[in-house]
Amino acid sequence: MGVDARVRVITALVAGLLAGYGIAVPVGAVGTYLVALTARTSLRVGACAALGVATADGLYALVAAAGGSALIPVLQPVMGPLRWVSGMVLIGLAVRGGAAAIRQYRRRHAVAAGSDRASLGPLRAYLVFVGITLMNPMTVIYFAALVLGSRSAVEPSVLEQGVFVAAAFAASASWQLFLAGGGALLGRALTGGRGRLLTTLVSSALITGLAVHLLLTAD
Repeated sequence: MGVDARVRVITALVAGLLAGYGIAVPVGAVGTYLVALTARTSLRVGACAALGVATADGLYALVAAAGGSALIPVLQPVMGPLRWVSGMVLIGLAVRGGAAAIRQYRRRHAVAAGSDRASLGPLRAYLVFVGITLMNPMTVIYFAALVLGSRSAVEPSVLEQGVFVAAAFAASASWQLFLAGGGALLGRALTGGRGRLLTTLVSSALITGLAVHLLLTAD
């Protein structure tokens, strides 16, 4: 590999890391739900959910790197409906989490991982978060804009595109796992039923608010 090619690969690596953190770091409804889910269940479930988010980000980075400008006109007509579906799913998850916490608290059980572990194991958490994240078409628009904006006169090689996608996935995964770790620490700190009830209701309200904002800004 020549010097120029090595520089281009390193540039693709840095661009992918920056792109991955750029889309992952702003904590929205999905990130909030990830923290709340981990606090109620376990780090294992939260880590799988985090990898689900990162997988969706990586897929969108791959599609953007491969498709480029052709993606934007294709996605524009479905952005509004997808955002509505995403918002309604998030509201449903928030209501479900809050209702489960209230039921368990009224039964004088600690709002712990029992019911969530039974209904949302690691694999299901992974798939749910892949689906939720894929419903956000702004992610692929974001990656497509970055790819197009940074594209030079020389077409990027398959290796450069692969490095960009892998770096974006790694960046997103590291941040989502950080959020899951925060949720696990929160769950350990709030072991009492009242504390878990309070944090679950607060997180459900926050998720609902973010989802409503998503719906209001949908076309």
